[in-house]
Amino acid sequence: MPAVSILIKPASSACNLQCKYCFYRDVANHREKSYEGMLSLEMMETVIASAMEYAEGSCSFAFQGGEPTLAGLDFYQRVVKLEERYRRPGVEIHNAIQTNGICVDKAWAEFFAKHHFLVGLSLDGPAELHDRNRTFPDGKGSWSRVMRSVQILEKFHVDYNILCVVTGKNARSIQKIYQFFKKQRFQWLQFIPCLEPLDQQRGLEPYHLSAEEYGDFLIQIFDLWFQDLKKGHYVSVRHIDNWVSMLMGNPPEACNMSGRCSIQFVIEGDGGVYPCDFYVLDEWRLGTVGKQPLEEMERSEVARRFVEQSHRVPQRCKECPVCPICRNGCRRDREVLEGGEIDLNYYCQAYFSFFTQRKRELYQAVQLILNRQRNL
Repeated sequence: MPAVSILIKPASSACNLQCKYCFYRDVANHREKSYEGMLSLEMMETVIASAMEYAEGSCSFAFQGGEPTLAGLDFYQRVVKLEERYRRPGVEIHNAIQTNGICVDKAWAEFFAKHHFLVGLSLDGPAELHDRNRTFPDGKGSWSRVMRSVQILEKFHVDYNILCVVTGKNARSIQKIYQFFKKQRFQWLQFIPCLEPLDQQRGLEPYHLSAEEYGDFLIQIFDLWFQDLKKGHYVSVRHIDNWVSMLMGNPPEACNMSGRCSIQFVIEGDGGVYPCDFYVLDEWRLGTVGKQPLEEMERSEVARRFVEQSHRVPQRCKECPVCPICRNGCRRDREVLEGGEIDLNYYCQAYFSFFTQRKRELYQAVQLILNRQRNL
């Protein structure tokens, strides 16, 4: 039995913001039923019991949305009690939550700190950038409320990281964003490229991120990070951490950097199980919690087909000198040709540009980090 990671959407696609680039609202609208309802405690108990039965070593529960705090604090207080009830000897339990921060207050922060939740907080930099896309339904920006949540999390010593969505505008403003994050003393950063709607030609949305813009972004964020590293100030930037670790001979920690999909066990509000957060679609439903064991779902024909499709690598990739570290990126960003064949990643040129222009500096970063680890 393996270590198990479960991604849970306790509030389904419900959210108290209306972010312009929200990929999950688009995914939900492609299902026959876009909103699956709030996950019941009875269903959550079944999720925990099933995961514990399957897990060995560790079991991780990550709560996302929509906005997962809409399930209510009482829901999570009951969750941690259920985790203790079903915990098996030798299995460590880890909890994480990705939130927009709107509901975070003293009670939430005390709970996160007490139960060692890792909190991912969505923040796109300073107000003028954040509020372009991350708005309330009435169009007002959410930046001030999110920054108040930062203060609350800090006050109660909650472990948290920052998730920033890379749009075209944000990519062009990365120096301003990085300096803002440094001023706030954020130490753990994630930057993820925005996703455009399924079944729609790229480039039509105002937040569109082109391959050229993303390539420039990758170079600029690396240069800013590397300058700090050389000064002895280490800031964790997730995608850079993964590339450095891969050059040390380790497998990537982030699934979107492995080049091949694995089954992630994403659970919707009705107990439906899916293989990936980006593919919570009717055609990829693996089953329902409580009706089939997780192990059976992982071995199902739907799961096999999902994983197998990600293994297809275009010949141009196989012949590319940066393929061993690029690996054609995340499947969600790969272009789909007529007939369903998967082609190059939309950001192929961005990755090629970065790895060819910053190869030497990447290896220098690896050596710097290894030297410092030896001197500890």
